[in-house]
This record gives sequence, C-alpha cells and structure tokens, in this order.
Amino acid sequence: MEEKKCSLPENAHRELKPGEEYRPLLDPGKKYREATVYSVATGLLMVVLFSAAAAYLGLKVGQVFEAAIPIAIIAVGLTGALGKKDSLSQNVIIQSIGGASGAVVAGAIFTLPAIYILGIDISFWQMVLSSLLGAFLGILFLIPFRKYFVKEMHGKYPFPEATATTQVLVNGEGGGAGAKTLVVSGLVGGLYDFAAATFGTWAETVSTTVTGWGQAIADKAKVVLKLNTGAAVLGLGYIVGLKYALIICCGSFLVWLFIIPLIGYVMPDAGSAEVIFKDFARPIGIGGIAMAGIIGILKSSKVIGSAVKLAAGEFSRKPGDSRQATERTQLDISMKNVVFAIALTLLAVFAFFAFGGVVDNIWQALIGLAIVTVIAFLFTTVAANAIAIVGSNPVSGMTLMTLIIAAVILVAAGLKGNSGMAACLLIGGVVCTALSMAGSFITDLKIGYWTGVTPKTQEKWKFLGAAVAAATVCGVMLVLNKTYGFAGDSQLAAPQARAMAALVGPLMSGQGAPWILYGIGAVLALILNFLGVPALAFALGMFIPIDLNLPLLIGGAVAWFVSTRSKDKAVNEERASKGTLIASGFIAGGALMGVVSAILKFAEVDWFMEGWNAGDGAQYAALAALACLIAYMTISSLKVKKTK
Repeated sequence: MEEKKCSLPENAHRELKPGEEYRPLLDPGKKYREATVYSVATGLLMVVLFSAAAAYLGLKVGQVFEAAIPIAIIAVGLTGALGKKDSLSQNVIIQSIGGASGAVVAGAIFTLPAIYILGIDISFWQMVLSSLLGAFLGILFLIPFRKYFVKEMHGKYPFPEATATTQVLVNGEGGGAGAKTLVVSGLVGGLYDFAAATFGTWAETVSTTVTGWGQAIADKAKVVLKLNTGAAVLGLGYIVGLKYALIICCGSFLVWLFIIPLIGYVMPDAGSAEVIFKDFARPIGIGGIAMAGIIGILKSSKVIGSAVKLAAGEFSRKPGDSRQATERTQLDISMKNVVFAIALTLLAVFAFFAFGGVVDNIWQALIGLAIVTVIAFLFTTVAANAIAIVGSNPVSGMTLMTLIIAAVILVAAGLKGNSGMAACLLIGGVVCTALSMAGSFITDLKIGYWTGVTPKTQEKWKFLGAAVAAATVCGVMLVLNKTYGFAGDSQLAAPQARAMAALVGPLMSGQGAPWILYGIGAVLALILNFLGVPALAFALGMFIPIDLNLPLLIGGAVAWFVSTRSKDKAVNEERASKGTLIASGFIAGGALMGVVSAILKFAEVDWFMEGWNAGDGAQYAALAALACLIAYMTISSLKVKKTK
C-alpha cells in the first residue's frame, strides 16, 4: 500500500543543494496501480463532462476554466468514497487524462468558430482532425523536454497550477491538518467566487473609474487601473511569488501608465483606454512574446540539441549495447517511439492538408506542414515556460502570430479568398491546440514528478484523453452553432475566435498586419533580455489584461510578507507552506465553483443582481471583501509559531 503522507517533502518547491536529490511521495523502487480500468474510465468520463462544460462557457463568455483542479477534487472524493487502494497514483492518472479537456477546448474554440463567423463551410471531421493532430503534436513535442522542465529546473519555476493540484491530490490522500486547511480555504475561496459570479454580491473587477476623479483621468489622460477581486487569482499570485508577479505587473504598468496614455495623447481619436489596449498595446505585447519565445528557444538550444542527440543515439544503438537502468519515476516513452510517432503525426497532418479539402495543391500542403512543424516545435518550450512561471499560457497571442505568418505565406503561394481563410484557420487550429496541450501537459508531468507517478504512463494515456476531448469539443461546437450560431448577434460571444476572424479576413484579402507594433514589442524584449529581465514574464504582463495581473502582485506580496516576519528561518518556511495550502484552496475552490456557475448558466438559472452589480456600491463591496480575504490568508499563515 502507499505511504500515507499529508504533505510533499520539504525540498519540493525549492532549489536543491549540491548533491541533494528530490524523492517523491511514492517510492521509485516500487510499482503502483496507476492506469487501471477504474482510473482510465473515470478519466475519460471527466474528459467528456469537462470538455462540454468548458467549451460552452468559453464560447459564451470567452473564458475557459482550468479543469485539472476540479477533476482532482472529484477523483479524491470518488476514490475515498469507494475505498480504493493506491488511490494517489490512480488519482494522478485520472487528473492527467481528464486534464486533456481544458487543453483541447482552448485550442479549438480560439480558432475554429472563426470559420463559422466568416461564413465558411467545413465538416465535423475537419474540425476534429485539426484539434486531434494538434493535441498529439503538443504531447509528442513536449516529451523530450520533460526532464528539463520538471527535474533539471526543479525549484526554479513556481508551477502555480501544478502546485495547487498536487496539494489537492496529496492532502486528499493523507488527511490530517493539511487536508483540513485545504478544505476550509477551498470553501472560503469557492463560496467567495461563487457569490460574485452567480449572485453579483460584489463586482468581480474594480476599476479606478468608480470614482469621479478616476473617470475624469480615464477620459482625459487614458489612465485606467483595474483589479480582479477573485479568490482564485489571489491564490495564484501567492504561488507565483513576488518576483515574477512584480515583473509581470511591470509589463502591465508600462502599457497602462505609459503606452496607452501616450497613444491617447498623440491620437486623441484612438478611443478609450480599453480600445487602445486592444488595437495598439496588445499587439506590442504579442511582438514581445514572440521575440521572448525566440530568445528562449536560442537559450534552450542545448536542451533541444540534447533531445535530438538522445533520439539519434537511440537509433544508432545496437541491440547488444548495454543500457543504464532508468528509475520508474524517470521513465518516458522511448525516444525512438516518440520520433516515429512524430513522423506519423506529421504525415497525417500533411495528408489532412493535401487531401482533406484544406488547401488547393500539394505545394500549399507542404507549406502548411512546414508552418505547423516549425512553430509548434519551437514554441512548445515557450508554452511550457509560461505555464511554469505564471500558470497562464499566452496561446492566443502565439496563435495570432501563427495566423499572421500563415496568411502572409499562403497569400504569397496563391491561396486567397474563402479557401485561404479556412486553410489559415485550420492550420492555426493545429498549432493553437498543440501549444495549449504542451502547456497543459507540463503541469500534469510536474504533478507526476512531485508525487512519484510513472511519466510513461501519463504520456501513453494522454493520447486517448486528447482523442476523446477533440471529438467531444467539436461535437459541442457543431451543436451550439446549429442552435445559437456564432455569426451576427448570437448568444455566443466567442471573443477569441472573433478576434482571429477579424485578423484573418483582411490578411487574406491582401491587407497588412501591424508589423510596426510587433517590431516595437520585439525590440523591447531584446532590451529586457540585455538588461537581465525575464522578457517572457514582462511581455505576458503587456498582453494579459491588467485586472488579472494586479491580483498576482497582491498575492505575491502576501507570500513575501508571511515568509519574512520571523527571525527563525524554519518558522518562515512553515508559514510559507501553510500559505501555499491556503492559496491552493482558493484556486481549487474558485475553479470548482466556476464549474458550478457554468452549469447554472447552461441551465439558464439567473440569480444575478444585475442592477446592484452594475452600480458603484458593488465595487466598494468588492474591495472590502478582498481585504477580508487577504486578512484571512495572512493571519492564518502567521499563526504558525514553530516547526512541527
């Protein structure tokens, strides 16, 4: 049976000392029940349920909730109720398979509905293949980098989402004080977010425009600051930490306190601060993300080279050569099989483009294949880095850049009009899903590393989860399009897909892209890199709306405060650890209640106090509620007086 522990080892979240080794909860020298009939079947059931829920909510309001944490909570509850043995190892597999839902949903709904919006007809199977092949590429391209991100970079990245999910799985398994803290904070965070989202008890976002002087400054100087008051985002900031949160917010401050006011001054008719952010500042952020990605790729060239060398070594190894035994917890799908699978998947991508009605000829299919291969492979590390740092994958920004590159190249190759737009969006769908899957899967693998599950098992069964998710998501999109429609004044906003459609249409008609703005962002990323500032984190701050970044700074400040009040280093570590549990509870509770809110919206249950929530009182109430939440997190963490 598994050992019953209620927390990860002390060195799980810090950098290891010379000669020190991280040992997971599950003994690497023993075998555990991982992929069983129960865990696989339950994981697939989670895929279907959460793919449908996330697709509906994402198309309705433009936000895809992360399914990993709710699935982990359900898995812990089910195995506990059923009295399953080896539940931790099986629960990790349930979460890993089920987590494919959120990744495929994000990849599909950001691009494919744009085809409907543009009035282009495509088949159900074209949508499925776009999502399926992209998901497979994301899994395969990430496997060679697993050891680098989850083992070699141990303690260097915060992995906020993986941290929260692991806390749920581990404390659900072990019970004790840690589990109690997680449950209580989960209830607090979940009810807090549910009250705001479902009843409108207080505003989910507070703006400086709530005051008269704030509105005047916004109108005249285009200076606006916004703050999301959610418990889940605050918890995310605690785990991200003050360092990265500050860098991310510096990117936001540059945009909202300098770039937007400057553009508003130079171009008085440019619109509100929000419009300027969308039309001018965000493209600068996209350029910064792209260049930061290129810089990251160059810095990771040794990692990429070692992965290629490993693949070549396996092919050149003779049958009689000796092989060093690999620990179970470091066992991946063999690189030889990964390379073969990549080759087969890329061949399928080419066949899909050439013979699936995507492009007009073989030459254009080869161009599409080249775009998918190069961008998906190179930006896999960017997606993984983003998830490891801030828990948010800038997949929409990277997909916009992919669509721009694809559109320019395809137009030059003679593909225009409706067929060109459909081809561009299907190519973008493959890349978007690949990058979304890569970012999501690195979280799963980090969870497996911390707990001690065999990565090879996670990798093999992730393919099945991705296949089921692709069919489910595309089926939901088909039904929703026939029921509500994406074009015109429909009930489905699909904001990311509308942005993609607005971009692709003009490009395929020969109009240009905002290259100057992209270039400014690229130059800024180069300057930041020269100064030693993490360019990707800074560019993420420029791209992600400020209301989602400021809570990260508050959460990071709380983490710094509770971990520095005592002169006893051990006490500070205990307080920081308890704060991590509370923050994880906030994230878990917020994510779970997000699913409940989605179900209520789907059932058209309307308890929202629209009149009250639209007034200024709801924003002041939100500030008071957030202050109480911060106080709860801080005081509860500081109650730890001495080590156990």
